[in-house]
Amino acid sequence: MTAVRAIAGTSLRRFLRDRSNYFFVFVFPMILVVLIGLQFGSESASGRALVVGGSDLAGRVTDALEARDVQVARADSVADAQERIARGRADAAVVVEADDDRSFAAGEPTDLAVITGTSTDAIAVQQIVGQVVAGVGGTRVAELALVDAGVDDDTAREALAAASGTGPTVVVSTAGGDGLAEEFAGLGEFDLGAAQQVSLFVFLASLAGATSLIQSRQLGVTRRELAAPVTTGQVIAGEALGRFAVALAQGAYIVVGTALLFGVDWGDPVATALVLTLFCAVSASAAMVFGASLDNENVAGGVGVGVGLVVAALGGSMLPLELFPDTLRTVSGVTPHHWAYQAYAEISRRGGGVADVLPQVAVLALMTAILLPLGAWLLRRSLQRAL
Repeated sequence: MTAVRAIAGTSLRRFLRDRSNYFFVFVFPMILVVLIGLQFGSESASGRALVVGGSDLAGRVTDALEARDVQVARADSVADAQERIARGRADAAVVVEADDDRSFAAGEPTDLAVITGTSTDAIAVQQIVGQVVAGVGGTRVAELALVDAGVDDDTAREALAAASGTGPTVVVSTAGGDGLAEEFAGLGEFDLGAAQQVSLFVFLASLAGATSLIQSRQLGVTRRELAAPVTTGQVIAGEALGRFAVALAQGAYIVVGTALLFGVDWGDPVATALVLTLFCAVSASAAMVFGASLDNENVAGGVGVGVGLVVAALGGSMLPLELFPDTLRTVSGVTPHHWAYQAYAEISRRGGGVADVLPQVAVLALMTAILLPLGAWLLRRSLQRAL
């Protein structure tokens, strides 16, 4: 055990000498948390919508959307709305044409066009728009019924507006369907981005740090270690322990930093710490397999970043797993990010504890148990080829 600690200490000192690591480990993750939060977050409102048109129907839709905590702005035209949605400045747009307003005023069936974006909020806003439009249509039917009974249009509207604030409150919950709106309901502005980035950067930094194992072989450090009563398993364990310490420090920094700076709710701290620790163990083990498989540190650095980004994207660290097609979501199960994402979602969104994330924790532990011995075997094989 003394040899393992000594090797881990050497690996840590080599990592700390490179000052550029401080930026990518501690600064860059926070920047991306902010960017992801701005794209997918929903703390300040239920989404951003545009309304095209200035008619009475457009005004009613605008008022109803604002009552649902949706940020609403007017768009000059359909082209303007499409451009603003494409640039990420809005999640959806409701198009109210002149014919739509005439049909609505006459109590005839009215179909409104809705333009949606690709963000998580766009799906929720689209559902809210559907509910709002149905409510506005129902209100107009009631107004026309009062008009037919001899009440003038303005009085009917005022009476229904006054009546809307009285009577019992009915809460509707959706059963079945894709559940995306409910899945992300109540999610803080930076909660999703923080959970994704902690996995992305821990794994990415670990793979990039695999070059330390290559440097040890190139500088003859590994051979000198093996000349002592030290096994290849101890060498791998020591190098992995060094990577694990860096990964755990980075992960803990992101968790604590996002909680303090951005108010991210990580849920049960014990369950979160358990998931983070197991994911760091998988990341360190994968780095050892990577470092033992390659002989050129420059190649390993470039390939490590590429592989780390691809695996992170496949595992839901760039786009929420809920937006994946079913087949791709199944394939993503081969990545540790997939299981960490599910565990964090269970903890932070559904109030889960340690018992609720045991399946994900078990998979992460299994991955570690496979990758770490594999790294030792690859290192032994690499050293035998060099003889």
